[in-house]
Amino acid sequence: MGMIMNGRELADELQLEMIEEVKKMPVKPGLVVMIVGENSASQTYVKNKERAAEKIGINSKIERLPESVTEKELLDLISKYNEDNAYHGILVQLPLPAHIDEEKVLLAIDAKKDVDGFHPLNIGKMMSGDADLIPCTPYGIMMLLKKYNVPLAGKNAVVVGRSNIVGKPMAHLLLQEDATVTITHSKTTDLQEVTKRADVLVVAIGKGHFINSSHVKEGAVVIDVGMNRSPEGKLIGDVDFDDVIEKVSLITPVPKGVGPMTITMLMRQTIDNAKK
Repeated sequence: MGMIMNGRELADELQLEMIEEVKKMPVKPGLVVMIVGENSASQTYVKNKERAAEKIGINSKIERLPESVTEKELLDLISKYNEDNAYHGILVQLPLPAHIDEEKVLLAIDAKKDVDGFHPLNIGKMMSGDADLIPCTPYGIMMLLKKYNVPLAGKNAVVVGRSNIVGKPMAHLLLQEDATVTITHSKTTDLQEVTKRADVLVVAIGKGHFINSSHVKEGAVVIDVGMNRSPEGKLIGDVDFDDVIEKVSLITPVPKGVGPMTITMLMRQTIDNAKK
């Protein structure tokens, strides 16, 4: 049976270190999160971020905006916080309503305060191997792999999903650790044959229990980024955990796997920004 990679445990460990770090800082790190509308998943994410910031000692502010907010109003608010030296990190919770241009919003955030790591300038620096601010979910996954001493150099790594938030940056971070990386997606022919060759399999497609034991190589390391609801309302991943665990060497659960690490790395980057 595979060992469970406990993201909650590692996140707690790292956050305890951050608490002591923040206490010694001459400047209190500041993070502002903007959320538009009443999306329930987004509300939960924002509440968890607020809770983590409060625990660590980060000055956290939540700007809750109605669904009807205009693109200009949101851009003006971002501009305000770009100039506010009390805040070292700015995050706009995605997704945004259809009438707001997501790309324009991400570009409006000062790249130096982009603690989510989504600004094109930060993505470019990461791809060149000179990362400054990194997308938090891939960053958290790399920390988990390091914690559990997963060797990457020369290994076959397969990423299922090609989003700008997880799939693409994840592939680049694995490549920088000398893994041989394959990105798969909805148009991939015979996905199962590709995933079965993976020593490290990262799944981020947003389809509950899509990956099962027939997709997985014996002894593989499986990272499940999925957050879905079963028909019964239970939180489940993209990987069928119960079906796969007997076959793998290491696996992240859902919940208490990748999710806590994403929030923790957001806090890490906010603290690092305040130090700069």
